[in-house]
Amino acid sequence: MSDVECVNSARLNGNSTDGVKTPFLIGVAGGTASGKSTVCKRIMEQLGQADMDHTQRQVVTISQDSFYRELSDTEKARAERGLFNFDHPSAFNEELMLQTLQCILQGKKVEINEYDYRRNAVCPEKKIVIYPADVVLFEGILVFYFPAIRDLFHMKLFVDTDSDTRLARRVPRDINERGRDLDQVLNAYMNFVKPAFEEFCSPTKKFADVVIPRGADNTVAIDLIVQHIREFLNNRTRSDHSPHLATCGTNAMNLANGRGKPSFNDSDPHYRPH
Repeated sequence: MSDVECVNSARLNGNSTDGVKTPFLIGVAGGTASGKSTVCKRIMEQLGQADMDHTQRQVVTISQDSFYRELSDTEKARAERGLFNFDHPSAFNEELMLQTLQCILQGKKVEINEYDYRRNAVCPEKKIVIYPADVVLFEGILVFYFPAIRDLFHMKLFVDTDSDTRLARRVPRDINERGRDLDQVLNAYMNFVKPAFEEFCSPTKKFADVVIPRGADNTVAIDLIVQHIREFLNNRTRSDHSPHLATCGTNAMNLANGRGKPSFNDSDPHYRPH
């Protein structure tokens, strides 16, 4: 693989036929600025992983943004004018994502190139090192769009946040963190972001095992997910068997009636964390 280095690691993370432990892979999808990364951050914090040394973490988070493909000179010129659609599936390196996740599932350390939002370019001189972990959160707008990648997840979460709220979050983020001006942000949202969400991202909600309204503000949902991950980690500590565990998957969390795709609403009096 030219853009990701996948190497064997002495640290084992789950079970497979060769004795290497397979991490529990969780996909976290949702629209732009829906709170995906914040949900992952809250999960990491509650599990005591956020401030832990990267080499020792049991739970890690990876962003799909790290897999934007390298643009051509013409595409870069369009991107500088806010005329390139970064929310279209073709903006991502699907093959690299698949290869990277497959390496992670094999219990291997991977190195991923960082992405520079201001230059709209891959930074091969800057690497994100992902060490083997027991649980891996992979978040992004289109993590459920590509079938081969979608099928790798043991659990799929969709962060469902109101479109006005997402726009209100995206405007200051893109201006302050990514060097865009207001006109660029609004034009990109109306011409690319909103249509792409409706065409590519929103339809993937049907693949989710758990739908989380209002993102990180939904503390009930996060508490329940954290509880499930903690149980998984405890079970792994106690046993060297069952890499995926029978309790993991679509009905893994045994919540909200245990039917369909649970949607957590902490304003509903019928929902109570266990």
